Amino acid sequence: MGQRVTLGFGVLMWLLTELLSTSSWGSLQRDSLAGTPSGSLLSEHRPHGVYVPWLRPGQLRDVRLHPVAVQCKEAKMVIIVRKDLFGTGRLIKATDLSLGPASCKATTSGVGETVTFEVGLHECGSILQMTQDSLIYRTHLSYKPKPSGSQVIVRSNPAVVPIHCTYPRTGNVSSKAIKPTWAPFSSTISTEEKLAFILRLMNDDWSAERTSAVFHLGEELHIEASVNAGDHIPMILLVDNCVATVSPDKDSKPRYNIVDFYGCLVDGKQEDSFSAFRSPRIQSDKIQFTVDAFRFSERESLVCNFPLEKYCPLSRIYITCSLRATAIDQAPDPLHKACSFSKVNNVWSSVEGPRNICSCCETGNCGPQDLTRGLRPFFPVPRRIGRAAPSDSDVNSTFASQLEDVVIGPLFILEDSHLAMTKDQAVSTTPVPELVLMAVVGVLSCMVVMGSLLLCQRRKVVSVST
Repeated sequence: MGQRVTLGFGVLMWLLTELLSTSSWGSLQRDSLAGTPSGSLLSEHRPHGVYVPWLRPGQLRDVRLHPVAVQCKEAKMVIIVRKDLFGTGRLIKATDLSLGPASCKATTSGVGETVTFEVGLHECGSILQMTQDSLIYRTHLSYKPKPSGSQVIVRSNPAVVPIHCTYPRTGNVSSKAIKPTWAPFSSTISTEEKLAFILRLMNDDWSAERTSAVFHLGEELHIEASVNAGDHIPMILLVDNCVATVSPDKDSKPRYNIVDFYGCLVDGKQEDSFSAFRSPRIQSDKIQFTVDAFRFSERESLVCNFPLEKYCPLSRIYITCSLRATAIDQAPDPLHKACSFSKVNNVWSSVEGPRNICSCCETGNCGPQDLTRGLRPFFPVPRRIGRAAPSDSDVNSTFASQLEDVVIGPLFILEDSHLAMTKDQAVSTTPVPELVLMAVVGVLSCMVVMGSLLLCQRRKVVSVST
């Protein structure tokens, strides 16, 4: 009986020992798992949206702290990256981050906790994918750690974060329409945006196109510029500059500026000129102006060269104008104007907008580089894949690259001194038509005389034979 009690007590003690050891080992095992990369505590530091190689699918992730946040805006995307990218407390360097195949660097990176990329949808080599209902712009954020200073080691692995912005292909417009400035081609040739620019001469009452290209000194040239915008938004046409030359090359010499400084009709400032823009406009996509006829004093402008120049009083000129079309709601300013000089009031006046936008016509300082930063207008520039948006330093070059030249000519200018001959010249000179008539009459008279002689000779021969 005593042996049975002893055996039962021993078995009970053994079971109790096994139970305690198993409970202790389970606790230790849970504690150790909490410190491994696959533990649940680690997942609390891995925000949603970033692919971390050692996190298995299905594990919990804290969505409160996003290491990479993307804002998809109307024409650009903004990517904000936390410097604690991996949630380990070790901050990465902003110089180790780049965006897209073009490896664009961060827009802003201070001493704070984030790095910001702000780029256009087409920039940095992003890829556009079109589906039936959506437009998807895809790019990626790259992290490539580099050794610091003279060190030859790194303490983190490279990573790539896919990024995309999705937009609906159809929907209601909730903001103002895009306001592009298209680049025109010469004459009536259409651009890729289907804009056609025209420069032509009009008759005196502006009712139709002028058929003759010959003018007399003292006459006015009526010039009309227009743009055919097709299916685009309504646009307003501007004449930035016009130059007269003796050849189609606008850079040839001699040359004379008619319009300059982004819409200043400087020819009207001359003492013997009353050139001016026609105000008000008849249409927003047309602009008309008059120029008093002139000719170059140099011999190169004459149609006939020496020694026939005194018999050929025609001088030729070509007029080349730079035309620009912009959105119709563009506010007039020193770069969007049409200004004429009034000799009556001795002031510059504008076809649209306040008079003070023409004040730069007097000094000639109307370019973007001559405006203060707060007064510089916005130039909508068509974005191109892989190209960054223009900065303030290259606004002027971008603006100039949008201009194309339209040429009319040759125009022939006739001096008034050659319109009529003096009285002595009229008496002593026989007109050419009269000389021709006299020659014809003489030839006919000779033919009649010769015919009569032949007829008489034949009659004599007949009478002798009979």
